[in-house]
Amino acid sequence: MKASLKKYFLYPINHYLHDSRSIGITLLVCTALSLIMANWGQLGIHYQAIWNDNFSGTPDHFFYFIGLNLPNSPLLFINDGLMAIFFFLAGMEIKREMLEGELASIKQSLLPVFGALGGMIVPAILFSLINKGTDNIRGWAIPTATDIAFTLGVVALLGKRIPIGLKVFLTALAIIDDLGAIIVIAIFYGNELHLVYLLGVIVFSVSIYYLNYKKIAFGFWQLFLGIALWYCMFNSGIHATVAGVIFAFLVPTELLKKMEQKIHIPVYFIIIPIFALANTAIPLPSGSLNALNTQLSWGIKLGLCLGKPLGITGFCYYIVKRKWAALPAGVNLYKLIGAGILAGIGFTMSIFISTLAFENVATQNEAKVSVLVASISAIIIGYAWFKFEKKPAISI
Repeated sequence: MKASLKKYFLYPINHYLHDSRSIGITLLVCTALSLIMANWGQLGIHYQAIWNDNFSGTPDHFFYFIGLNLPNSPLLFINDGLMAIFFFLAGMEIKREMLEGELASIKQSLLPVFGALGGMIVPAILFSLINKGTDNIRGWAIPTATDIAFTLGVVALLGKRIPIGLKVFLTALAIIDDLGAIIVIAIFYGNELHLVYLLGVIVFSVSIYYLNYKKIAFGFWQLFLGIALWYCMFNSGIHATVAGVIFAFLVPTELLKKMEQKIHIPVYFIIIPIFALANTAIPLPSGSLNALNTQLSWGIKLGLCLGKPLGITGFCYYIVKRKWAALPAGVNLYKLIGAGILAGIGFTMSIFISTLAFENVATQNEAKVSVLVASISAIIIGYAWFKFEKKPAISI
């Protein structure tokens, strides 16, 4: 009985969880399911209400419990609380790459750093030009993000058509992109700053550092202080998820890999799917196609599908031509352009920034649908680009 259980139940689940393609598949299924549920008549109204139910029963954005200001709806709890754990994982990946990975030296990091910069700057410029003079300009950062899970999932589907060097480049680029998004969120998408809570952020961060300095095992006390750090960040005016990154940088170097392995599956197979379900519970009006023909929508779609490949390829081409860096082995201009196309898969971070950029729910939904359309387009175009590659390819 136990052998049958392992063979027919546990082994398939374990295989699925450790397959790099599974994350992207899971997110696509969750997104499709959420869109269907949100637009299923009366059921759709109840489904949307689940995520936006106000715990406190008041119109404000906080649930008052024992004098504490906390997220007061499932959606806010997910975006401000659970996503801090996602940012914690992203922060550890960034730290590890800076210490021993592709970002450990200037020479190694130059190509993905310039690629990531181009992949953020050009989409932001394109979006801003299209939305110049409108209230939508606040969403300029939406098309600057790359979804590392989806991108690497498509890369896995393409198998040997993607050289190892290009996989490493894309991974490093996506990690740097995450860092850029974190900085953008901290600087441009916060609220009015509250100095008392900012002081609390500093105090708790220093306390965690002190415990590490005194060689106290990383465990309960650091976690307790980390939660206090998150609470202060949540009320400081800087987005709460930034606390996850700060906490990640305070994790001792020798524990980084172990901690990443512990939370990787819960983050990508529990937290991110829940995020996808909650943030794509979008009611599609009868004129949905018209919503994809607005300045906001075109700014996002062109930013991700055109701005990303243009920015990444252009910036990388420039530094390679100046001999500041070299392309990885097996990578040519054609493959570099393909990597830029795949980097246009925005999804998680782009949707997340959409919720921060606009207060109006209808505008948020328009932005989210545009991100979905752009990301799916990038998946299809990027996959076809590599699948039908002809030989010989162009080299720089």
